Amino acid sequence: MNDLSLTPAQVATLERLLRAGFRFLTFERYGAYFAVERHGFVALLDPTGGKLTVFSQAGYLVGEGIGMLVEQPGGKSFVFHDQSVPATPERLAAYEQFKKHLDEILIPN
Repeated sequence: MNDLSLTPAQVATLERLLRAGFRFLTFERYGAYFAVERHGFVALLDPTGGKLTVFSQAGYLVGEGIGMLVEQPGGKSFVFHDQSVPATPERLAAYEQFKKHLDEILIPN
């Protein structure tokens, strides 16, 4: 990350993510973002604007990258370059739960 100053609210959000079982990852190509992972699912968090928001869409760890959910002729898969992981009904349900839980932490009531 570049010289980044976090607000107290951003630090509190990162602490909530850790307490909820998320872990931090680094991806060299996404150095401007925080990467959070839980159960194989990953999201990049954008710290600009004084908040933490999801950059692009959440995905799944595929090899050394983040596989994005795509529709293919054989069904849905999480795809990173030439690698893919089938998006089974169980994995899709876990993906939706991951996104929901992440949103609940990023946008507390």
